[in-house]
Amino acid sequence: MVCPACGNQAEGTFCSRCGVQLQAPAPVYGGPPPLMVVPRVQQHIHVLGVLWYVYAAYRAVMGIFGALFLFGMSKPEFMGNWGSHGRFPEPFQAPFMDGLAGLVLVLTVGAALLSFAVGFALMNRKPWGRTLAIIAAILQLIKIPFGTALGIYTLWVLAPSASGAEYEAIADHS
Repeated sequence: MVCPACGNQAEGTFCSRCGVQLQAPAPVYGGPPPLMVVPRVQQHIHVLGVLWYVYAAYRAVMGIFGALFLFGMSKPEFMGNWGSHGRFPEPFQAPFMDGLAGLVLVLTVGAALLSFAVGFALMNRKPWGRTLAIIAAILQLIKIPFGTALGIYTLWVLAPSASGAEYEAIADHS
C-alpha cells in the first residue's frame, strides 16, 4: 500500500516513514461513522523540536547573562569598574559570587545542552528521543513560565502510551 501522506511503500496499519494511519476501520452500517484517529505525534513533533531548540538558546543566553552579572558583583574590574568611583558601593560587593557565577554558568550551559539534545532527537526522529524528551520535560516543569509551558506541551504530546506506539512507527531506526 502507498502512504497517502508521503508516498512511501508501507505495510501494516501505520506508515513506517511518517506514521499516518494507512487502513481506515471498516464502516459499521446503521451505526455512527467511525472516528478517524489523527496522528497527534506526527502533527506536533516538528513544532516540539523547534521549541526545544529555541528553549536551549534562551537558557544559554540567560545563563551567560546571569553568570556575567555575578562575576561583575564579585570583581568590579571584570565589568569595567562601573559604579560609584569605578567600584560597586560597599553593600553590593560580594567576593563569594565568583564561585556562584561559575556554578550558574556550568548548570545553565548543561541545561541548554540537554534542551538542544532533545530538539535534535525529536527533529531527527531518534528512537531514544521520546524518552529523553519526557525526562527533560519533567525537569523543566519548575522553570516558570517557559519551561513549564514547554514541559506540559511535551508531556501532552509524548507521554500517552498511544503516542509511544506512534513515535516508534515514525522513529528513524537507521
